[in-house]
Amino acid sequence: MTIRVLIADDQLMVREGFSVLLGAQSDIEVVGEAADGREAVGQVASLRPDVVLMDIRMPGMNGLEATRRIVQERPDDDGARVLILTTFDLDEYVFEALRAGASGFLLKDASARQLADAVRVVAAGEALLAPTVTKRLLAEFTRLGAPRAPRMDRIEVLTERETEVLALIAQGLSNGEIATRLMVTEATVKTHVSRILVKLGLRDRTQAAVFAYEIGLVTPGG
Repeated sequence: MTIRVLIADDQLMVREGFSVLLGAQSDIEVVGEAADGREAVGQVASLRPDVVLMDIRMPGMNGLEATRRIVQERPDDDGARVLILTTFDLDEYVFEALRAGASGFLLKDASARQLADAVRVVAAGEALLAPTVTKRLLAEFTRLGAPRAPRMDRIEVLTERETEVLALIAQGLSNGEIATRLMVTEATVKTHVSRILVKLGLRDRTQAAVFAYEIGLVTPGG
């Protein structure tokens, strides 16, 4: 199955560079490019890509608002997923982009292999939460102030094991790492993750991680 990608960045050189790198992959096809957020939203509707590489800082409609619109218009678990591109791992908009529904985050200086792998991960419905992003989430919640006590009433629908898995997702662990930690199969972890998303009405692992911090299930440094 070929992964259809749309590249949204206001710099032509960046768009062309990523297009060449991704075009060299046998399982990835760049179906379009956009110079700003408004153009990206329009092209998502017409081209129906699987993944949108989205720059944050663009003139007119920025990547944050474009991400929010794309995610809102995405039917359930189908449609385009947004992979955020930025020059700095402490970009002030990264946290808000994740809250808006972005499925991952990638630095623009990533290697060709990292870029292609990131597209594959996001296209598969997984979240791309690199350690730098997890640190960003922790720093942001430290600044804003996490709940003084966990809001466990928000996760009453989850089983004890599902709650445990949710906490590990928020710490940035992959399915394989969670399986090792809990001494279960990776398939079992995938089942737990799917049930967590359905029960809590969440889109993906990234939103699940943000949710876990927001309710105080996981706290900075804990």
